[in-house]
Amino acid sequence: MRLILRQRELVADAWRYAGEEAGADAPLIATLAELRTDPERHLARRGALGVRLTPVDRVEELATHLPRLALVACEFPGPGEGRGYSQGRLLRERYGFAGELRAVGAGVKQDLVFHLARCGFDALELAPGEDPAAAVRAWQRYEVGYQPGAAQVVLRRQRFFAATPPA
Repeated sequence: MRLILRQRELVADAWRYAGEEAGADAPLIATLAELRTDPERHLARRGALGVRLTPVDRVEELATHLPRLALVACEFPGPGEGRGYSQGRLLRERYGFAGELRAVGAGVKQDLVFHLARCGFDALELAPGEDPAAAVRAWQRYEVGYQPGAAQVVLRRQRFFAATPPA
């Protein structure tokens, strides 16, 4: 089973990619090309639906489908490929996507965790060979960013204010 880093915790991934063995109601991540080819089949399925974007895919193509999507995975095929950062920011800020935003691919390294979180990513599928414990530490390393980023409530603050609303 695949492990992902979600909201600063290492968890088992319930999502399946097209081609992986899964039940009819299992959460499925299709590529944008697959969604384009047969949107009715994918949008009519009972289970949760996610879409994987490659760096060349345009976020605008997902705008009409976003209310149906529970997850969008942006691909980072290598450390020099940064278009996923822009895709993440557009999804969160321009289109108001509130579902899971996941970074996937060989370019998802523990030293980029904080930057990915600042762009709105709340789940990471680490590259093969990456140390999950180091990635968790990297996510918790900083509390404050100097530049504006995607709006996210820090989990520790969220838990702190759970019993008492903030002033």
